[in-house]
Amino acid sequence: METTLDQAFQAQQRAAEKAKEIGVNANITILDTAGYLKSFIRMDEAFLGSIDIAIGKARTAMLFRMNSEAVGEFLRPEAHAYGMVNTSGGLVGFKGGMPVKSGGQIIAYIGVSGGSPDQDFQIAQAGSTL
Repeated sequence: METTLDQAFQAQQRAAEKAKEIGVNANITILDTAGYLKSFIRMDEAFLGSIDIAIGKARTAMLFRMNSEAVGEFLRPEAHAYGMVNTSGGLVGFKGGMPVKSGGQIIAYIGVSGGSPDQDFQIAQAGSTL
């Protein structure tokens, strides 16, 4: 199922509202199910260095259809797949990337960066269900 622009904006708006609520200036990315950029916002004062991280989190979630931190479990040295981080153009295995679902189906992927991993997770989670 393909995400509409309205759905992407709705997910992004929910995430931005959460970011404002918790005091984080975030970069928020929405990718379609094929991994292409559907929508992006950089909140005022959000770190420029977090742009690529937000995109990477969403892309990591898309490539494996799971939260980016779940992929991160495979990237740890103890998992014996540590080199996997360098595949697919680079993976970002910490909190802040996840599927966006509507009616139980994945319609997009969200990636957030700008706060701590836990804050990024809260922000992404706010935009992950439509």
